[in-house]
Amino acid sequence: MEATTQEVDDAVRAAHAARPALADRAVRAAFLRTAADHLEGAREQLVEAADAESALGPVRLTGELARTCYQLRAFADIVDEGAFLDVIINHPDDTATPPVPDLRRYKVPLGVVAVYSASNFPFAFSVAGGDTASALAAGCPVVVKAHPDHPALSELVAAVLRRAAARHDVPEGVIGLLHGFQAGVDLVKHPLIAAAGFTGSVRGGRALFDAAAARPVPIPFHGELGSLNPVVVTEAAAAERAEAIGAGLAGSMTLGVGQFCVKPGLVLAPAGAAGDRLVKSLTDAVSDTDAGVLLDHRMRDNFIAGVAERAELPEVETPVTPGAGSEHTVSPGFLTVPAHRLATEGEHDLLLEECFGPLTVVARYEDESEASAVLSRLPGNLTATVQLSTEEAAGEGRGAEILAELTPLAGRVLVNGWPTGVAVAPAQHHGGPYPATTSTSTSVGGTAVERWLRPVAYQNAPEALLPPELRDDNPLGLPRRFDGRLER
Repeated sequence: MEATTQEVDDAVRAAHAARPALADRAVRAAFLRTAADHLEGAREQLVEAADAESALGPVRLTGELARTCYQLRAFADIVDEGAFLDVIINHPDDTATPPVPDLRRYKVPLGVVAVYSASNFPFAFSVAGGDTASALAAGCPVVVKAHPDHPALSELVAAVLRRAAARHDVPEGVIGLLHGFQAGVDLVKHPLIAAAGFTGSVRGGRALFDAAAARPVPIPFHGELGSLNPVVVTEAAAAERAEAIGAGLAGSMTLGVGQFCVKPGLVLAPAGAAGDRLVKSLTDAVSDTDAGVLLDHRMRDNFIAGVAERAELPEVETPVTPGAGSEHTVSPGFLTVPAHRLATEGEHDLLLEECFGPLTVVARYEDESEASAVLSRLPGNLTATVQLSTEEAAGEGRGAEILAELTPLAGRVLVNGWPTGVAVAPAQHHGGPYPATTSTSTSVGGTAVERWLRPVAYQNAPEALLPPELRDDNPLGLPRRFDGRLER
């Protein structure tokens, strides 16, 4: 199903030609809501196709499709509200130093967006996922590079979106779909592609990121590449509820067979008796967790090889040995290692790299300085979590200090929770310092739309020539900042 260079060009040009149809915000919002309705109407067929290609199960996939539809409607609401346009109007002020001319600023869509689907979320991070929904909300047509793990589902979803587009006289080219590795490379290099969104591996994402930057006209590349998602368990927290923390960690690290981008992959736990209780609880819970199917055999092979390589390192132990299950499954497990092995550069740095699948590493620290030394060596992450005692959560002890230590490492910092589960909400941030993401933006939540917009200011433009968004009488009823005053 490898798309040819000509097919890539045709898809991009068709999307580019569809831009005027998305200029009307009312049309965009209606299109997004109709897309959600149509996806729900095709639920049975879509879930069946998704399960056949991913083996994620009807319950998980039905929930993910519901999340995808909710996300489309949430962006429709954002489009209706209009605050994302960030309208600011300043009238002339000759008394200012220096004088202020007539200035009017808002945001406009970048153009055609290339979207690279993820393997682990065939609905929510794929053809109709967050990158596509936010790009359409911004007024940008989309060309999707389908993930090879679910090509048939990708075709079905694209067809549903195109039917929804036709209901509002939006050309079908507003949603392009391509298959194949070379097509993905050609797509990011096409001169009419204005930005790209990617969710996947560090290796694949970095190659596309570099290609986007090396173009004659570089483009924004919003990539989610990899994350360890560290967890710090304080000694007081372990003493208070070691068993509950161990059970919660087991549920989080094995959820979805460990194939979530926010799976906790490194846990800093105390070395004493409380830490032993935590490890015992984790051992019991993980031992009771069934083997599961990974998304494809390549991922399964990489997981088995990655586990074996890590388990061979000095002082690494395997209380529950992860690895191959049956012919197609893998068994969850975890490793333990003295934290001092990770505090300085060396062969144990492999444990600071993400291993995709149901595996976590528990690093046992002797004191707070040892835990801090490990944290200081971590790359950027999507999330960072701290488990605090009741007193620490109330402001006593080092709770605030640990939060300050974790904040530079991640885009979302959790207290007494687990990172798996990314709510679609206005305040959500799903991103983080490199290599978690290649930009400071989020791919989940309402502010994801900002990735596909750029600001433009008009100076001393006659009122009759201004777009309606920037006129004094505000014919579209937009929220805006007007001569310093916020108007809603």
